[in-house]
Amino acid sequence: MRQKNNITEFVLLGLSQDPNVQNALFVMFLMTYTVTMAGNLLIVVIIIASPSLGSPMYFFLACLSFIDAVYSTTISPILLVDLLCDKKTISFPACMGQLFIDHLFGGTEVFLLVVMACDRYVAICKPLHYLTIMNGQVCILLLVLAVTGGFVHSVFQIVVVYSLPFCGPNVIDHFFCDMYPLLELVCTDTYFIGLAVIFNGGAICIVIFTLLLISYGVILNSLKTYSQEGRHKALSTCSSHIAVVVLFFVPCIFIYVRPVSNFPVDKFITVFYTVISPMLNPFIYTLRNSEMRNAVEKLLCKS
Repeated sequence: MRQKNNITEFVLLGLSQDPNVQNALFVMFLMTYTVTMAGNLLIVVIIIASPSLGSPMYFFLACLSFIDAVYSTTISPILLVDLLCDKKTISFPACMGQLFIDHLFGGTEVFLLVVMACDRYVAICKPLHYLTIMNGQVCILLLVLAVTGGFVHSVFQIVVVYSLPFCGPNVIDHFFCDMYPLLELVCTDTYFIGLAVIFNGGAICIVIFTLLLISYGVILNSLKTYSQEGRHKALSTCSSHIAVVVLFFVPCIFIYVRPVSNFPVDKFITVFYTVISPMLNPFIYTLRNSEMRNAVEKLLCKS
């Protein structure tokens, strides 16, 4: 199939063609990326260095922060470089690599959020058996399953795109290589391919998002039997998880649950879940979690 392709590189239009807007966006995204890396890596270091944060919940939180840091790194540095360049090009192999890594870590985060919801369910609904059920081996197994789910999702995406014929044009109206912008450049009918992509990405997002909301509804309903202090602590943790779930899934559902199309607003919605959301997650978890705040204070005092 690759013999049909005569495209060796793609031209990215980016977020704006105005030099002044590009300079402003560069400063904004540089600050965002710096805060994202500092915040997420700080959470990883704090959880590793703090014996009091040894529960499974914080193990998964450290994994989520690491994934957010890597996920952001697949997008932000290239976006920053392109904002400084007059011509924004990316080779075909690099485009495929970016697509694969983006969906690998994005898919892994989707499944990891499911794992974190399961962890909260066991902690709140079966507190006496929490450490027995969520032991070290189970935590590692769940993490491996999340990574495997992300890998399978990403492999499907890359196999679909790599086998398609690109005969020109090669201009992508986006700031990175993603499924729908690429499918619009394919010189063949993409209706059924689009349905497969929706099933692989959009449908998974809708199903998992619905299940997550239901699971948190069950968790919150079970808090009726808790004391006021226990209810407040559990609500604080669950509200953080729910906020992260909504911030990640709602934009993804808007982008991937529809026929193959590429709207101008898509680029800015994509910025939200690829650039902004990874930056917000550390603040959501630390500001709503007293144990994390105490661990941060202790680490800063030691420093």
